[in-house]
Amino acid sequence: MVPFFVLFAAATVAPVAYAGCMSLYEKRASGLGFGGAERAFAGIGNYTKALTDPAFLHSFGNIAVYCAIYIPVMIGGALALALCVDSALARAKRFFQIAYFLPHAVPAIIASLIWLYLYTPGLSPVTDALQGLGLHWDFLGSDETLLSIVNISAWQWIGYNMIIFYAALQAVPRETLEAARVDGAGELRTALRIKIPMISSTVVLTLLFTCVGAVQLFDSPKIVQLRADGMSEEWSPTMFIYNAAFKGYDYGLAAAASLLLALVAGALSFVVTKLGNRWRQS
Repeated sequence: MVPFFVLFAAATVAPVAYAGCMSLYEKRASGLGFGGAERAFAGIGNYTKALTDPAFLHSFGNIAVYCAIYIPVMIGGALALALCVDSALARAKRFFQIAYFLPHAVPAIIASLIWLYLYTPGLSPVTDALQGLGLHWDFLGSDETLLSIVNISAWQWIGYNMIIFYAALQAVPRETLEAARVDGAGELRTALRIKIPMISSTVVLTLLFTCVGAVQLFDSPKIVQLRADGMSEEWSPTMFIYNAAFKGYDYGLAAAASLLLALVAGALSFVVTKLGNRWRQS
């Protein structure tokens, strides 16, 4: 276990400790602005600055709405696909497993660029086809941007989570499923009353990973923001942190915001785990 703890300390503990140290300092100009900037102790000043920044707070609101749409779509879609592939009526199961998983093999940046091309009017065959049918949908409009980002994330992750659910379904005792069929249960009832309850642990674990990943969303909104005029450069908390560090060069604020984001992710993980355990016990 020593190699694991060495890597964990070097790749996780040390960066977090360094970020905590950075968050307590800020750069202050001296000599009426002519003496350069010096590092000064700020205490909790950076945390206060982040918590009172409207852009930072608004970014959490955007992520909350994103999670409310994305998580049910992703978990529900992945679970539905897994149940369909696991069904006794399904054919070519291996083909569909590979086909559904392929989008996840595409790097997030590349996937976002592909979808940005498909969202751009005048370039996208999708928008041209919709206009040919007399329909108008602005994928990059201020009201549609959120759904466009949800679509990118769902397209990339549904297949991955489908494989996880399908693997869990393979562990369900076949004798139990055969007994349900003998008792007259159809595929839908077997799925709802037997399969899903028996893989509840996997569903809760996947939900936990999905929630933690959702609050750290960065790639797709960062790429979509390049074309969406009504979308802020600080749309998500990670985008706010990126701008604070690499555009505003305020590393203390970026470190404080990062730790606050980690705290939110930890609290969300705790809540999801508690609710998931109650669902499994019931």
